[in-house]
Amino acid sequence: MGMTATMLRRLYDWTIAKAAHPHAEWWLALFAFMEASFFPVPPHPLLGLMCLANPKKAVRYAAFATVGSVAGGLLGYAIGHFLYASVGEQLLGLLHLKESFPRAACYLREYGVEIIVIKGATPIPFKLLTITAGFIAMPLVPFLLASIVSRSISFMIVGVLFRLFGAPIKRFIDKYLGLVTIGFVLLVISGFVAMSLLGGSGGNKAADARCEHATLASQS
Repeated sequence: MGMTATMLRRLYDWTIAKAAHPHAEWWLALFAFMEASFFPVPPHPLLGLMCLANPKKAVRYAAFATVGSVAGGLLGYAIGHFLYASVGEQLLGLLHLKESFPRAACYLREYGVEIIVIKGATPIPFKLLTITAGFIAMPLVPFLLASIVSRSISFMIVGVLFRLFGAPIKRFIDKYLGLVTIGFVLLVISGFVAMSLLGGSGGNKAADARCEHATLASQS
C-alpha cells in the first residue's frame, strides 16, 4: 500500500510539472481536437491538472480546450458526412461505439441541437455525436453553435472553478492525494452509471421509444 502511494505521489508530481510546461496548452488543444473526432481519451484530466498547476490561467486553458474540441467536432462531422462508409464505420467499431450509432442518429433526428448541447456536456463520447451529426447531414451552422455551447459548458466549468478555488483545491489534493484519487474514480463510475440509467429519459417518450426500437432493431 505504501509503495502504491509513493508511486501515485511521484506520478502526480511528474504530471503537475508537465502540465505547467509553456506549450502544454497547445497539447491540450490538440488532445481536445482529437478526442472530438477519433481519439478515445478525453482531455478533461489534462485540463484539470493544468488548471491545478496554474489556477490563474485556468480559464485560458479551458478556452483552448473548447476551441480545440469544436474544431475537432467539425472534423468528426466531415468524417460522418463524407467518409462514413470508408472511415467512420470502422472508426466507431474501433472505439466500441458502433452499437450506439443507430440510437444516436435517431436522437439527433428527433431532438436536433438539443442533444448536442445536453449530451455533449456529459460522459457520452462527443465523437459519437459529431460523426453521427455529419452522417445524418444535420445543418452545419446549428451543429457548430450547439457544439460551442456544449463544449463551453464542459470545459469552462472546470476552468472557472479552478480559477476561483484552485489554490485551496491544490493544497487539499497535496495533503490527501490517495483519498482524492479514490473519490475521483468512484465519482467517474457513478457518473457513467447515472447517465446509463437516465440516458433514455426525456420529455418526448414517444421519440425515446422510437429511438430505443432503432437500437434494438440494429442489433437483431
